[in-house]
Parts: sequence; C-alpha cells; structure tokens
Amino acid sequence: MQLELIRPRSERSNIYKKYGKRLADILIVLLSFIPIGIALSILYILVRIKLGAPVFFTQPRTGHNGEEFNILKFRSMTDDCDEFGVPLPDTERITPFGHFLRSASLDELPELLLILKGEMSFVGPRPLPAIYKDRYSPEQMHRHSVVPGLTGWAQINGRNAVTWEEKFALDLWYIENQSFWLDLRILFTTVKCVFLRDGISQEGHISACEFMGTLETNYHHSSDLPEPL
Repeated sequence: MQLELIRPRSERSNIYKKYGKRLADILIVLLSFIPIGIALSILYILVRIKLGAPVFFTQPRTGHNGEEFNILKFRSMTDDCDEFGVPLPDTERITPFGHFLRSASLDELPELLLILKGEMSFVGPRPLPAIYKDRYSPEQMHRHSVVPGLTGWAQINGRNAVTWEEKFALDLWYIENQSFWLDLRILFTTVKCVFLRDGISQEGHISACEFMGTLETNYHHSSDLPEPL
C-alpha cells in the first residue's frame, strides 16, 4: 500500500525530522557505547545461561514506508511445547527472569543496534509484526510514514494497557506534532514509565493481544484529537 505522507506543521519540525532526528539517534548511541556495550554483554551471558540458545528473538516487523525489517530483542521465553510439538501459551513459557527483562524493558536493548543502522529511531511508533500489514485501515497505515521507535507517544500514554485503536490514534497525533522537544519529553517520560512498570501488558496477556484489524475507526484525522495527558 502506497503511503500518503503527513506534512509536518512547520518548516522547523521538517528540518528536525529530515536531519536532526537521525543525527541525534547516532550521537546518543555512540556517546553511550561503553555502558550499552557492557549491559548488552552481561545480559547476553545471563540469557544464555538462564534460557539457552538462541539468545535473541527476531521477527519480521513493518518499518518506514511499509518496508520490512527484523526486530532484535533478548528472548524472554522458553521453547517448551506440548506432547504434539505445539508451543505452550506465552504465559506458560515466560520465566521469572524473562518477565523481569520485559517489565524493565531490558529485552529491548539490542534494538539500539537497529537504531544505529537506521531501521529504527529512539522515538516513533513501535514497529509491529509484519503479519499485521494487511489489517490496517488506510488511516492507520500512516503510522509507517516515519521511522519506528524504541519508545513513542503511545508508550507513555498507556503502552499495552490501551486499545489498538487508541494506540494508532496516539501514533498519528505524534506524527503530526513531531518535534525535538516532544521527543525529549517522550524519552524522559519513558524512563519514568519503565521504573513505575506502567502499562506493561493487557489483562490476560504477556504484552498485548493480537491486532486483528479494525472494522471502523473512530477518528478520521489525528489533528482532531485532543492532546493526550
């Protein structure tokens, strides 16, 4: 599906989106290379000991302009299957250590490598499984008009505790209001959310339920939405 890109509100935001955001992503990763490298090494060893190989979880995700890439995370679940070889439900395969990784968002750290490659940014709509690609409405497809992020406006306004429709509305609001100061606000608020463990999962799920598509959307243009709290 061809994306009709949303025009930023000002020339300044356009310059930030086109040049400044990518530069900021690279600088942050490079300046924190040593502590990030140490953390990744320690977590790699711990995951290998506690969960075995493979250490990383990969999955096709939809990125900028609808192009696919492979997400990279530390695995948090075992490969346990039932007597017929079918994987057990996520709630039975996740370990206490894996739950800690997810609740502290430490499983996301390998995505910093994807930020360095340019497939992701620090801030943007979260990249979702590629199997969802044909389930979006034309309006929801606009979330792919920007580079996906490690965190985003939806993550600090409910994360997995809100509905899919609310997430997409928040993503579209972010795209139209993207700026340096908004990204900075999102990054600082994300740190707070991680410490408070806010919105880690939907009720009855490890993270969020599968997105099956939207029959109707309750919004037509994200600029009609009030600014979320």
